[in-house]
Amino acid sequence: MGDGRGGAGEEGGSRFGGGREGSVLRADPLPEPERIHRFEHFVVGALGLGARILPEPVALFLGGVLGWMAGTVVRLRRRVVDENLKRAFPLQSAGWRAAVARGSYFHLGREAVTLLRFGAMGVREVRERTRTEGFETVRSLLERGEGLIMVSGHFGNWEIGGAAVAVRNIPLDVVAVRQTNPLFDRRVVRTRERLGMRVIEKKRAPAEVLRTLRRGGAVALVADQNVRRGGIFVDFFGVPASTARGPALFALRTGAPIVVAFAFRLPGARARYRLRFEPLEIERTGEQEVDAGRLTRAFLQALEEAIREAPEQYFWLHRRWKTRPDPPAHESPARGIPQEPR
Repeated sequence: MGDGRGGAGEEGGSRFGGGREGSVLRADPLPEPERIHRFEHFVVGALGLGARILPEPVALFLGGVLGWMAGTVVRLRRRVVDENLKRAFPLQSAGWRAAVARGSYFHLGREAVTLLRFGAMGVREVRERTRTEGFETVRSLLERGEGLIMVSGHFGNWEIGGAAVAVRNIPLDVVAVRQTNPLFDRRVVRTRERLGMRVIEKKRAPAEVLRTLRRGGAVALVADQNVRRGGIFVDFFGVPASTARGPALFALRTGAPIVVAFAFRLPGARARYRLRFEPLEIERTGEQEVDAGRLTRAFLQALEEAIREAPEQYFWLHRRWKTRPDPPAHESPARGIPQEPR
């Protein structure tokens, strides 16, 4: 595999965004692992070995069943899932939403097993397990030399999605939150680097993302979760949701185009995916706040469309609408937007 970034895939093409230096970009050094971290790492390693030894269809099915049990028997965060689905699909029947909830837990369990096996996948295997739609747009936009922002959500298998881009000969910087367990963090980073991704820790993202874009490179961000402070409220399934404004601001400051990317898991006993890439375009006003809002809303609208195609593939366990906008000054809190129960 050479330097781990892969050669040209079936789409061909040359390398973009040259001049990358170093590997993972951290704000602070990783702490020394504690005893509990070593134990957790051992357990995950053993599970990963088991997932790779078992035939893939068996391993994925068992993972799906465990996920289903977590949602149906243990009812792990089930209230959050049910509340989210009711907000997003209020006109659907309770039975339909319950079926989507069960399917989402099965999907998460199956994808967790896929990621356990993912650490052993090489460039060729990742390429063979993924097919693309609209990937020629990614290459043509990168050729303009303005950089490229790929934005996605917690949908399908976003980790496979990033790898699928990198193994197709496009070095990719990915912004990620540090794992609590430093041994897990090192494992995840090694896997990403081996497949052609460089990790930027979230704390360093403001400076490093701009640096990458200004030299014409590609950056991937997952930007659909609740933002407690500094977010921008835009509608998500018709309900205002506090959303990261980072991708939009990066685009507005650098002129880099934005592409939305989603990795749909395909039906079947083996882990295979369909990646869809679409450019995100709006009519710009020249006012930063207005344009940031429009770009962010356009991203969430594209995510909504993907979710409606496969609602069970979204990560409904997250409290997406936890942060609420302040009520107007002339309204009391009781008459403003209802507060989500704690």
